[in-house]
Amino acid sequence: MKRFKSPFLCVITMCALAVSACSEHQAENHDNTNASLQNVEWRMTSTYPSSLLIIGTMGKRVQEEIEDLTAGTVKINFHEPGVLAPPFETFEAVSYGAIDAGWSTPGYWAGKVPALQLFASVPFGPSAPEYLAWYDYGGGRQMFEDLYHKHNVHSIICGLSPPEAAGWFKKEIKSIEDFKGLKIRFFGLGGKVLEEVGASPQLIAGGEIYQALELGVIDASEYSMPAVDYNLGLYQVAKHYYFPGWHQQSTFYELMINLNSWNALHPTQQKQIEAACAANIRLGISEGEALQAGAIEKLKAEGVQFHDFSPEIITELRAAWEKVASDLAANDKDFAKVWSSLQEFRQRYKSWSERGYLKE
Repeated sequence: MKRFKSPFLCVITMCALAVSACSEHQAENHDNTNASLQNVEWRMTSTYPSSLLIIGTMGKRVQEEIEDLTAGTVKINFHEPGVLAPPFETFEAVSYGAIDAGWSTPGYWAGKVPALQLFASVPFGPSAPEYLAWYDYGGGRQMFEDLYHKHNVHSIICGLSPPEAAGWFKKEIKSIEDFKGLKIRFFGLGGKVLEEVGASPQLIAGGEIYQALELGVIDASEYSMPAVDYNLGLYQVAKHYYFPGWHQQSTFYELMINLNSWNALHPTQQKQIEAACAANIRLGISEGEALQAGAIEKLKAEGVQFHDFSPEIITELRAAWEKVASDLAANDKDFAKVWSSLQEFRQRYKSWSERGYLKE
């Protein structure tokens, strides 16, 4: 009996064979690509300890993500602050090539490149989605890379966190006058704003804030989000907790890489590192948003007094920021360029944000 061969069955069989051959070819190409990649192992210093929730753990997470995504061809070994270099000397260490990489935030390098502060957090600045939109599609990334490349550093925005609290205070802040003479630990451009209204801001590493508050070296301090602040135990030495975080509505974190080390990577490895950072940004913002409500409940149970700054204080702080930004732009052309770009983007963005989102 003559067996009938279905044309359809023949087509399916031929397609299956073709797919199989294609898959084998792709797998072979993948293996060949990995075989052609040079194995790289870097040391990475950090300005944050790995135990620090979100801010530090993002640094550890990206180390693991990069090793996984590159199938082990790139290993970046995270080192705790001070092991390879003092935290606030990360910029120099990476720039000179003493260390291949660093985990930090651009706001720490105001003394080197003032404009980099605008890539960390901005007083009265954008929320996380708007900040990312400007960075990715508003010209931010190109300016960011140009600023760093002048110093032999290639930096990648590699983490993002939601709004911070406005700080811990031993006494209530009832008017703008209460800031005068106040010794306060404060970060970045927000510190310059407080200086403008008469405070005495200081930049103190996170691990030293508790002791500084306890001993009276400072009267107040901001640091991070409620979940992070709770773990630092700041509620034990200051009971007045203020909101909103006018100085940091969102914060960028970075993976700094020596430019020569970056350029020596295969393009595939560069793309893999960028992909790991993109994943880290998503995880940072989602984890950051998820943990705050629980932390607030714990802080309330500890007797923390929550406060909102009055509208009058917020108005005064905003006016001080506008003056600070104007002065910085007048004295530094790079700052002026970045600030102008961000302002123009935000002005255009309003036509969307004011229509697209519900008003509470």
